[in-house]
Amino acid sequence: MNIALWIIAGLLAVAFLASGVVKLLQPREKLVASGMGFAEDFSVGAVKAIGALEVLAGVGLILPAVLDIAPVLVPLAAVGLALLMIGAMVVHLRRHENQGVVTNLVIVALAVMVAWGRF
Repeated sequence: MNIALWIIAGLLAVAFLASGVVKLLQPREKLVASGMGFAEDFSVGAVKAIGALEVLAGVGLILPAVLDIAPVLVPLAAVGLALLMIGAMVVHLRRHENQGVVTNLVIVALAVMVAWGRF
């Protein structure tokens, strides 16, 4: 089970580090043009804040456990990621983007699995 949790946390971390960095570095208009339509519903600051939260979640899923410094932060990061994705589901539901809802639901399930396994 430990190996499965590491794999899931690692995949989530890579995905959210990449996604968060893109949101932090790209202008909002470029994000919208590249398919992240949700960005047009939010201010530039809100999109950057979402990106920062994604980066923090990605780092929090791996770094505390690897360094063995406050490993309780791993499940807390997973819970935070699940909450962030529940918010994303609400946005996708309002925008009638069903594929986004399904993707977010899978991510929530994986994050909850990591949180449960690490608590």
